[in-house]
Amino acid sequence: MADNDSVLAAAAQWRGAPMALATVVSTWGSAPRPRGSHMLVHADGRFEGSVSGGCVESDILATAAAVIAGAPFQLKDYGVADAAAWEVGLPCGGQIAVLVQPVGAEGFDPELFDRIAEARDAGQALTVTTDLDTGQSSLRPAEGAAFVNRYDPPRRLLIVGAVQIAQALCGLARELGIATTLIDPRARFLTPERFPGVTLDDRWPDEAIAALAPGPGTAVVTLSHDTKIDDPALIAALAAPTRYVGALGSRRSHAARRERLAAAGVSADDIDRIDAPVGIDIGAIGPAEIALSIAAAMVKAFHDRA
Repeated sequence: MADNDSVLAAAAQWRGAPMALATVVSTWGSAPRPRGSHMLVHADGRFEGSVSGGCVESDILATAAAVIAGAPFQLKDYGVADAAAWEVGLPCGGQIAVLVQPVGAEGFDPELFDRIAEARDAGQALTVTTDLDTGQSSLRPAEGAAFVNRYDPPRRLLIVGAVQIAQALCGLARELGIATTLIDPRARFLTPERFPGVTLDDRWPDEAIAALAPGPGTAVVTLSHDTKIDDPALIAALAAPTRYVGALGSRRSHAARRERLAAAGVSADDIDRIDAPVGIDIGAIGPAEIALSIAAAMVKAFHDRA
């Protein structure tokens, strides 16, 4: 999954200015950025995003300037370039192909940014197809060689339980660019002082989660250790197409949780969706490491489109 949020934001901010869009369309080996990653270049030299983490950006900027000036789109291949590796190559040993096209009707139509934004706001994915023979992108299937890029909705995290682990997890989610809402009906726990800069929701979890409508771009993690809070949250999360559902607790407590959820009418298949004990087993000790294990499991789920 390519993280293009900052590029999409820049496209809206720079709308109407001459621009070029660079896109990673193929990768081999140890490529630094995934397929679909964008780099948007403004005519004045500003840029947002990355296609290689710094290895080939200078060459992309020069190519983009030529495309903005009227040159046709270009499809460029980059790999290890021996002595010039740090200038226009990939010293990591991988290879990438990057398409550089103008932002306009003859390349990446600016209206596509609007369609992507609309789909993401609605919590839906949108697929854009680029004809590699013409360099034009559209919502129509292309004939012949084409690159298909899927723009997923923004990733969200709904945390239930304003506990110490949640403090660390909110910070990690912020660094990962995941919009986070912290849900807890207990006013003494849910304070801006404990969770600065986090969206706080003091409704009961089942009500809050139903209203927030989790979908394929959303993770729900319950951390309160209070069955009156966690169980309704899990039931609401499992009733939606939530990408990832995790619950804090031991294997023994999860066995009891399974019995409670089954008695509440949750199907066995839905109960099996719960990652519990939550997180990837890294031998975590303490709130920060537990939060790290949860963040890793969540990111893994976001990357799994199956």
